[in-house]
Amino acid sequence: MENITKMQNVILENRNRLNITGVEDVLSFDEQTITALTTLGLLIIKGNDLHLNQFSLETTELSIEGEIISLQYNDKQTSRKGENLFTKIFK
Repeated sequence: MENITKMQNVILENRNRLNITGVEDVLSFDEQTITALTTLGLLIIKGNDLHLNQFSLETTELSIEGEIISLQYNDKQTSRKGENLFTKIFK
């Protein structure tokens, strides 16, 4: 088992611009909810008129604009390899 320090930054500007590092994948998105797999677990972003501006697997950066209402993490175990999307969400 690898011992890798998992880092993540979440920067919210005026509740309308969100920049996140440490994003491994974007699992789903629409104008009200964005679900992302991060190095620290599953992150659910809720809001209005959400727009995914940029997502880079190389830099692990995600940029979102819109009215941000909430950010919610699931436990850290959701990022284990080998689990499918439904196992991660409904665990």
